[in-house]
Amino acid sequence: MRSLLSRIHPPAAISTASFLTNSSATTAAASSKTLAPSGAAAPLRLGLVRRFAAMAATAAEELVKGRVHPNGVAVITLDRPKALNAMNLEMDVRYKALLDEWETNPSVKCILVESSSPRAFSAGMDIKGVAAEIQKDKSTPLVQKRLANDCTMPEIIEVFTAEYSLICKIHEYAKPYICLMDGVTMGFGIGLSGHGRYRIITERTLLAMPENGIGLFPDVGFAYIGAKAPGGGAVGTYLGITGKRISSPADALFIGLGTHYVPSGNLGSLKESLLNANFTDDPHRDVESVLTGYKKEPESEPQLKKLLPNIVSCFSPDKSVAESVEELKKCSQSGDATVAEWANDALAGIKKGAPFSLCLTQKHFSQVASAYGNSEHYLSKLASVMKVEYRIALRSSVRNDFVEGVRAVLVDKDQNPKWNPATLEEVNMAEVESVFEPLGADSELSV
Repeated sequence: MRSLLSRIHPPAAISTASFLTNSSATTAAASSKTLAPSGAAAPLRLGLVRRFAAMAATAAEELVKGRVHPNGVAVITLDRPKALNAMNLEMDVRYKALLDEWETNPSVKCILVESSSPRAFSAGMDIKGVAAEIQKDKSTPLVQKRLANDCTMPEIIEVFTAEYSLICKIHEYAKPYICLMDGVTMGFGIGLSGHGRYRIITERTLLAMPENGIGLFPDVGFAYIGAKAPGGGAVGTYLGITGKRISSPADALFIGLGTHYVPSGNLGSLKESLLNANFTDDPHRDVESVLTGYKKEPESEPQLKKLLPNIVSCFSPDKSVAESVEELKKCSQSGDATVAEWANDALAGIKKGAPFSLCLTQKHFSQVASAYGNSEHYLSKLASVMKVEYRIALRSSVRNDFVEGVRAVLVDKDQNPKWNPATLEEVNMAEVESVFEPLGADSELSV
């Protein structure tokens, strides 16, 4: 999910996002034109910039709280419960700043990330703002009005840059990074947790990547996570294309989204044990010792393990989306009721997705899965995967499918999006290929 919402159609008078960075001349120029008509007002303009930047930073500090405890455990608490801890740009920036600060602080031994609410770890990126703007002016073709074929809006570029840079920071973090993935963990919530070293799931954990249903694609490096899952990438492709929700601890562990299962009632005691731990010169060993004391075995077997042969036959990297659909239709006629139910559920999930998004998802996940294990391949490293996703995200987010998906799912809520193209058969694969093309030399993601 995305925080694009509040940025696709900014207020006419002041563009808030332009106050958050001076990294681009384009943004600075746009801010100058918006805030002041002449150089005489420069002091006033600068004052406004500083004032709004300070306000944004203060707000982010309330939503992403950081505290270092005496024994060296640094805790990040996501505290935006009414929005299920949906992350906006300011929160991304605050989160990464804490990790940057603690990375070089010798007093910090490990990072613990939690939510203030049992309902959600994080439901992803905040898209309510964009939905509100579309609802305000449904008749305006926002994307076509503001953007060309490639994304040129500094605000959108800032969002994806902050999000993907944070994911790479988490993946490369040397100190123990522990996420308590209790409750809803979707979209960017998986980005914040799924690339960390210790991923604690509970019986309340609910995992999903539903982006195809609003005309985007499952990003946040989920293709990289999926490539490492059983089935040679087929399980990851299945979850990415169908948007299937995972609510079973056994399935979460099986696919690698979780590393430890801890019942939710024990999370408080786990946190206390970490806060009372005496850390040695090997904090990873210390953390693992604490986690071992709380780790439980799920009560059930992973359903996805039982279905693995069917998942592989339907979603192997060499199959197009159309071919996957045909295989699923065959499975739906199976005499095994479990297989037939699974196939029908998968078909229903695919039906909700934008055809263009489904095709680009299949291509991306297939490429990443094929590269896994080959250290010489560009896409065998997460940083490279995020660079490709950055290209895809900037381009797919300006397609009309995104605006239409938000309208159908979040604004009008008629659940009847009019995708363009409308069917898999109508998707131009050359156009799909084009979203993967490199950006300009100075426009690629730098991680």
